Amino acid sequence: MKKMIFAICAVMLLATSGCTVKYTLSGASIPPDAKTFSVAYFPNNAPMVAPILSATLTDELTQRFATRTRLVQVPEGGDFAFEGEIVGYTSTTSSVSSGEYALQNRLTITVKVNFTNVVDDKASFKAKTFSAYADYDSTKLLNEVESTLIPEIVEQLVTDIFMAAASNW
Repeated sequence: MKKMIFAICAVMLLATSGCTVKYTLSGASIPPDAKTFSVAYFPNNAPMVAPILSATLTDELTQRFATRTRLVQVPEGGDFAFEGEIVGYTSTTSSVSSGEYALQNRLTITVKVNFTNVVDDKASFKAKTFSAYADYDSTKLLNEVESTLIPEIVEQLVTDIFMAAASNW
């Protein structure tokens, strides 16, 4: 009986020794064959333009992959390659008082992203739209608050893009 239990345990050990599971704190699930990533500059093609937005988005996406994955950045043609454009930058009223005065405004940023996964083409996507927003007090002008709102909104956009590309969400 002991030999039978030993044999079963040995078979189970051998059967599972070839399996590996990779856990990361970033939530990324990147194929082992992927080694590089590239991020092209995201031009701002929205009707309303903020001067810092393109650079902030491009830099934040680059930093996210550089710091939260093992991928090495290359200028272009990475195993994970990103390109896209900013297509929306709008400020609208988000809440109104009983006297029909705006209390809060909402800055919304929308980007279209093309993601190419050379290792697994099924994980690639074209012209996928990502949108995020932040509210601000209506007594403030947009140009007074955009320098603090843009990084906040870009952080959410980059998180969404990262999860869509690296975690297949």
